[in-house]
Amino acid sequence: MRIAWSYGGKDAVFDTDAAQVVIGRSGQYVPVELDLTPDRKVSRQHARIGIEAGRYWIEDLGSAYGTLVGGEQIKGKGKRRLRAEDSIQIGDTTLRVEIAGSEEAHEPVEIAEAIDADAPVFSPSDATTADSAQRLALLYELSLQFGGEARLDVLLQTVVDRLIEAIPSAKRGALLLKDRATGQLLLKAWAPGGEPAVSLTSAQKAVDQRKAFVWRRGQDLTISQSEYGIASGMYAPLLWKDQALGVVSVDNYETSDSFTGEDLRLMAAVAQQAAMAVANHYSQDDLQRHAEFTNRFFASHFPGRAREKLMREASAGTLLVGTRQSPITVLISDIRGFAKLTARLGPRGTGDLLNEVFPRLVEVILAHDGTIERFAGDAILAVFGSPDDDMQQHEKAVRAALAMQAAMGKLNAGWASRRKETCGIGIGIDCGEVLHGFIGDAERIQFAVIGDAVNRASRYCDGASAGEVLVSPDVHQRVFMLVQSKPTSIQSKHEGELRAFRVEGMKR
Repeated sequence: MRIAWSYGGKDAVFDTDAAQVVIGRSGQYVPVELDLTPDRKVSRQHARIGIEAGRYWIEDLGSAYGTLVGGEQIKGKGKRRLRAEDSIQIGDTTLRVEIAGSEEAHEPVEIAEAIDADAPVFSPSDATTADSAQRLALLYELSLQFGGEARLDVLLQTVVDRLIEAIPSAKRGALLLKDRATGQLLLKAWAPGGEPAVSLTSAQKAVDQRKAFVWRRGQDLTISQSEYGIASGMYAPLLWKDQALGVVSVDNYETSDSFTGEDLRLMAAVAQQAAMAVANHYSQDDLQRHAEFTNRFFASHFPGRAREKLMREASAGTLLVGTRQSPITVLISDIRGFAKLTARLGPRGTGDLLNEVFPRLVEVILAHDGTIERFAGDAILAVFGSPDDDMQQHEKAVRAALAMQAAMGKLNAGWASRRKETCGIGIGIDCGEVLHGFIGDAERIQFAVIGDAVNRASRYCDGASAGEVLVSPDVHQRVFMLVQSKPTSIQSKHEGELRAFRVEGMKR
């Protein structure tokens, strides 16, 4: 398949032997074959182009801006056949698929040398016989079912069942997939019911050689072929982007001359379709896991008012990467005497303590529109006024700090009543111009804050005793009408003595 595309005055050509191409912008958990980065109007997985029975089609994958074919919007309309004259518009990128005039079916996988590899898989004249018509119907129906069935196990069982129906000599069948972590072949479907019969040696050979072949009695005999009485068998790998995802097999236990070259070509074609379905399910699973991780990340790090917006942008692939400089407020808290506490509690006890403390403190911070920038050991770094501007950021940071100390008081009271270890936190707050935003690239991204205010907030946190909230003069001058406070000072290694204010409560 050849796809010519242009963006921003630059032209390029994408060539592939794959029967299906996903177009979009790549990311760590978002695999695409044709990457149209940096076109920001292109969604992560925007559209899919494929070829079936020699005919090309395109389908929009629920993109943000849709897909135009010949000026027609196809988003939400399923697959749309492509013709040689069709121009495709995806974002600000124009594409055209080079389609041969004959549109004849191409050979999907390599066939063993003993089979006539020059013959086409099927041709229109094949449909003159009932068997050939049944085989063509099988390919068509499987293609439709692969597009509509959500459960992979159902699809795989359907493949085996229908192959046995379509190949008269096939008495038994099985389908195995490679474990994505270990590479081991795992049995996923077989027919008929009862004990499965499959030669793992022959199946592994099809995977390793990436070739479909027929085995006949008289060739090398494996233990499993002898045990299950296999007289002849066919094995076809599930190939996707030159990777074998698994293998499908059928066998006959009566005669060693059971299968024809046409039978093998049908197996190879079905295996190709099954590979596309498996790859699509893997892609969807990866996307789902990424979405779940993304949702957990945003839910646990960002306040409600910003969370939904960020999640929508991340899902659509429009989340802006980069920093900006503006005033924000930085809050840092950590547990006093943590090293000694860890020595007394041990690793497990320390982990249990943090699992009780952190969720309570994070809940308070998010409730006051704060953002969790990072956790560092027993410390939490939170910011107010980012990623969205907030005119009340200073007040919210101070209120959050006092609420955090109140939450720690309740935790300690509960621990003390059960005669467990108690602990306290110190909190420091400063404000100022910093760089903040999402940094990284498509493979790895994180929210970060960089600037002097972070360092100074750390100094005030270091100077705060358990139960104390210390704020800088810059913060105090913005909230002095709202808080009950007392002036104090702290010693720092680099700046020497620093003025500070101990916040003891809110006036209102």
